[in-house]
Amino acid sequence: MKLIILDHNGVISKSSSTFIKTPDEWVPIPGSLEAIARLTHNGYRVVIATNQSGIGRGLLDMTTFNTINDKMFKAINQLGGRIDAIFFCPHTGADKCRCRKPATGMFEEIIQRFGVDLKNVPAIGDSLRDIQAAVAIGATPILVLTGKGKKTSANNEIPPNTQIYENLAMAVDALVGHK
Repeated sequence: MKLIILDHNGVISKSSSTFIKTPDEWVPIPGSLEAIARLTHNGYRVVIATNQSGIGRGLLDMTTFNTINDKMFKAINQLGGRIDAIFFCPHTGADKCRCRKPATGMFEEIIQRFGVDLKNVPAIGDSLRDIQAAVAIGATPILVLTGKGKKTSANNEIPPNTQIYENLAMAVDALVGHK
């Protein structure tokens, strides 16, 4: 089984320093939905692993989070793509949980749910914590320069073998070839 792990805000959709709190605030990054459709067409199971501390901060509830995701699912489905699962951490950094990236709890859930080893599975994110979680679990870390990615790329702590691409579409081009 071909599997790929994507972060949510900053990779698929535009991020916001004030959090994405409503479906109207959710705006896809140009080319990201088409990239997910290409992954689907090339036999990838696409899963999302995302920190969603806005829930823990009380900025949005589960109903709103689900409505935002429904909007994303519909937009991707219209292009022939599919998200197979969303794993999310609703906690804030103060909660010291096992699931909030850079911890690997969400990745461990993916291993359990899909019955796979994540060694060399591409994991695409826009923040250092996304990359650190990928490395810690043995996945292939890929940084995109959308969202927080440009700022992250200037960080001297990026693990050495991290692949860097302008955006999700370019990362997918490198994985499956350009169409």
